Amino acid sequence: QVQLVESGGGLVQAGGSLRLSCAASGSIFSINVMAWYRQAPGKQRELVAAITSGGTTNYADSVKGRFTISRDNAKNTVYLQMNSLKPEDTAVYYCNVDLVVKSRNTYYSTSRWGQGTQVTVSS
Repeated sequence: QVQLVESGGGLVQAGGSLRLSCAASGSIFSINVMAWYRQAPGKQRELVAAITSGGTTNYADSVKGRFTISRDNAKNTVYLQMNSLKPEDTAVYYCNVDLVVKSRNTYYSTSRWGQGTQVTVSS
């Protein structure tokens, strides 16, 4: 009923920039928190950045000042602008969305993950 489609990953040299996008579609009534996580090989998935429906943001210390999360509520889309990329930013990046789904006459809260997009930063 709800799909998340990510785009924007790729290979970039250290110091470069990438912009990730994640668009949600389906039987969406409302979206609360939208977030980006990442998982590097052999490591646990970690929160990179999150943004509430009101625009309040939160960042991991490792990306503060370099990454910016934003959202377009009209398009149900969240973005992650990544600047000054470092090799240690290499990971699969996943978007996560907390939302309320409308199914017939029922509303329920749920969370969905995107399929993941690879970001590789070369030194």
